[in-house]
Amino acid sequence: MVDKLIELSLRNRFAVLISAVALLVWGVFAIRQNPMDAIPDLSDNEVIVFTEWAGQSPQIMEDQVTFPLVSNLQGIPDVKNIRGTSMFGMSFIYVIFDDNVDVYWARTRILERLNYAQRLLPAGVTPSLGPDGTGVGHVLWYTLDAGKSDLGEQRTLQDWYIKFALQAVPGVAEVASFGGFEKQYQLVIDPVKLQFYNISLMDVITKVKANNNDVGGRKFEMSNMAYIIRGLGYIENKEDIENIGIATNNGIPVRVKDIATVQLGGDERLGIFDENGEGEVVGGIVVMRHGENADKVINAVKTKMKDVEKGLPDGVHFKFVYDRSELIEAAIKNIKGKLGEEMLAVSLVVILFLFHWRSALSIIIQIPITIAISFLLLNAFGISSNIMSLTGIALAIGVIVDNGIIMAENSYRNLAEWQIKNSPNGE
Repeated sequence: MVDKLIELSLRNRFAVLISAVALLVWGVFAIRQNPMDAIPDLSDNEVIVFTEWAGQSPQIMEDQVTFPLVSNLQGIPDVKNIRGTSMFGMSFIYVIFDDNVDVYWARTRILERLNYAQRLLPAGVTPSLGPDGTGVGHVLWYTLDAGKSDLGEQRTLQDWYIKFALQAVPGVAEVASFGGFEKQYQLVIDPVKLQFYNISLMDVITKVKANNNDVGGRKFEMSNMAYIIRGLGYIENKEDIENIGIATNNGIPVRVKDIATVQLGGDERLGIFDENGEGEVVGGIVVMRHGENADKVINAVKTKMKDVEKGLPDGVHFKFVYDRSELIEAAIKNIKGKLGEEMLAVSLVVILFLFHWRSALSIIIQIPITIAISFLLLNAFGISSNIMSLTGIALAIGVIVDNGIIMAENSYRNLAEWQIKNSPNGE
C-alpha cells in the first residue's frame, strides 16, 4: 500500500505540489479565522438561571424558588448535572450540559421549562437566564478616570450611557457595572404622621407606584383636526414625588411631603470597589460571548470606547484595569518567536547532516504545511489558538521533520546500495 502511494505520488508530482500549495493556502486562511485567546476554555457547558426575591431568607429561597425550579428543569435532554444555590434574596441554578451540546439550543430548552415553572413561583418572582458567557469570559475590566465627578454621577454615566454602547459590540454578552452609587429617590416616612392620618405603609407604596405612570386616552376630533389625549405622569424630580396625593383628611388632601421627607440618595451597597488603595472607582466588566474570538472582541470594544469617549463629560476617560489582549498578544508573539527559532534550528541541522540543499528543502517545507494543516483541525474541533495549543505545535516540530529526515536518509542508503550493485567493478 505504501509502495503504491509513493509510486502514485512520484508519477503525479505536479498534482502533489498543487495539493500541498492548496492545503498551505487553506491553512493560512484557517489561521486567520482561528479564535485567539491566552488560555484554553475548560469551563463546563452550562446555563445559569438567576432569580431575585428581595428580603427573603436563604431557606425561603430554597423552598419556594430553587427547589421548584430544579425539579422542573430535570429531564431536559443531554443534561449532566443541575446544581442549585440559595442565598439571601437570590437563587442560582447551574444547568450543566454535555460538551457537544450547542449552548443556544440549551438556553432555548431551559426557557421552555421556565415558562411552565413560572406558575409555581411566588407572585412577582421571575427567573432569568445569565449571560451566554463562559468561566473565562471576563476579557476586559475598565474604570472611569472621572476627575471631579462624584461616584453617583459616574455610576449613572456607566449604567445609562457607556454600558448600552459597549453591549452593542459584536461578541459581547454583557457589561457588568461595579462601584459607585446607584441613584434613587428615597422616602423617609414619619411613622407618627402615618398613625395621625390613619394611613398604612402599603397605601404610600401603592400610591407612589400608581402616580409614576403615563395614561393613554382616546382620539378627540374637533374642527377637522384629531387630537390624541394622554396624561403625563412620570416622575421627573423630587418635587413631583412630594406632591403625590396619598389620602384625604377632613376633605384636605394628604401629600407625600406631609408624612415623609423625600431625598436623593444611593442604593444599599454590600461592598465597595477600590483601586490600588487610592479610593473608590466606578467601572465595568466586559463579558465575552460563548465561542467568540477574545482578541477580536477586545479590539472591537476598545475601538467602540474611542467613539464613546467623545460623548463623555470633559475630564472623564477610560482606564484599563485588566486587559487580556496584552496577555494574548504576548503569548502569541512568544510562541511565534519560538516556532521561528525551532524552524531555523531544524533547517540548519538538516542541511549540515545531509549537506544537500534539495533534500533539506523537501524536509523543511513540511513544517509550514503541517502547521497550516493543524489549524484546519483546530478549527474543526473548535480549539482556539492559546498557550496550550500553540505550545503543542511547537513541541511537535521535531516529530514533523522526523519522517522527512528518515525518508531522506533511507533514500540515500538505497541509492548508494543501488549504485554499488550496478557499478562495473562492484565498488
